[in-house]
Amino acid sequence: MDTSASINLHYEDIALGAEFETAAHTVTEADIAAFADVTRDHHPLHVDGAYARSRGFPAVIGHGLYGLSLMEGLKSELKLYEETSVASLGWDEVKFKGPIVAGDSLRVRFRFVEKRPTKNPGRGIVIETLDLLNQRDEVVTAARHISLILTRQADATAATR
Repeated sequence: MDTSASINLHYEDIALGAEFETAAHTVTEADIAAFADVTRDHHPLHVDGAYARSRGFPAVIGHGLYGLSLMEGLKSELKLYEETSVASLGWDEVKFKGPIVAGDSLRVRFRFVEKRPTKNPGRGIVIETLDLLNQRDEVVTAARHISLILTRQADATAATR
């Protein structure tokens, strides 16, 4: 998929059951260390390879919230809502199902599962289920995400102003 052009899905464009998959990102120790610095979570599992190996991991592992953040970032690269997103309303049913190990190549597969209008006719709510998969197609993180996006009516109203 050409990620240079925005798709800009509106609420009306969301087809329940439609699936998307992102490009992969290979996680490095530097990625994990940068996340540790930003969040101030320097637990040795995330920054000390010898410690991580002593706990049964082959290398440092990423924070669970790093995986969740990466899910949103990879999905954002698809530019599905580049100019139609209003807000993220939250993440539900988040499960950390496996470790994110430095060297893993991760991608997101997600599907639209629900949508509903809001009281504001210019906005609608969309719910996605997402899986963060490693290079072995193992789900390392699973979640549901709720988004608030514009309707076509919102764009028509803005154009007449």
